[in-house]
Amino acid sequence: MTAPTTGALRTDGATLHYEVRGEGPLVLLIPGGSGGAAAFDGIADDLAADHTVATYDPRGLSRSPLDDPEAEQRVAEHADDAHRLIELLSPGEPAQVFGASSGGIAALHLLATRPERLARVVAHEPPVVEVLPDAADQRAFVDRVEATFRAEGLMPAMAVFAAGLSGPAGGAEGDGGARPGSGSALPPRAAARAERTMADLPYFIGRIVPRFMRYVPDVPLLKTLTDRLVVACGRDSRGELPHRAAARLAGRLGREPEHFPGGHVGLTTHPAEFGEHLRKLLRP
Repeated sequence: MTAPTTGALRTDGATLHYEVRGEGPLVLLIPGGSGGAAAFDGIADDLAADHTVATYDPRGLSRSPLDDPEAEQRVAEHADDAHRLIELLSPGEPAQVFGASSGGIAALHLLATRPERLARVVAHEPPVVEVLPDAADQRAFVDRVEATFRAEGLMPAMAVFAAGLSGPAGGAEGDGGARPGSGSALPPRAAARAERTMADLPYFIGRIVPRFMRYVPDVPLLKTLTDRLVVACGRDSRGELPHRAAARLAGRLGREPEHFPGGHVGLTTHPAEFGEHLRKLLRP
């Protein structure tokens, strides 16, 4: 694995840690869940053979501290962070963006607000549950996660969250696949990543989940931008909430979803196939 060049970017209310590999047109990779830049370690080097590949820790996670640690989070701020990275790394040239899960929601908002800066957006299983016919039930589910976290703490809230997504505990929101376990059995970078993922879970459950899963995408506007938008699902996650939401969004846009290898965390479980599939969707 090639060591990336790292940097820090000041934005409104946060300092973003970002990593860059390769040369060529910019591809910005936005992680989901409590995953950070390292969530893309399995695919970044291959993409960097003919692209500048950038990823980062979203604000409030890992190495991207907030100025106010208690600040509420908004999708619009996270999308603006992605825009600022594009302005820094690809001034004057449109970029391509891949967003996983909650990162896919940020990517959708970025496309809706800054379409002139984007050549293509691939949103993999963004949990935009407000597009579903049972959106009211999903709002109640998010309310339960938030209330459980406040009253009982992290692990009971994680159990409610995992049950509602009908996916494996801790893995269904695009955390990049890092799992708790014995850090001593992992390579140093992987061990550090696992530690960061666990440390970031309270922030993710307490402030990312409630805001991102209440996000309402601008479907009529996105429908005018489908020439540069790909909504994607995992081949193995049918029936799970993020898959249902993404497939429904694609249908509302008049498109079929693109299917990637694996499930919601196919990025981690099938990195070679996942990366190759993404490469085929990127514009030259």
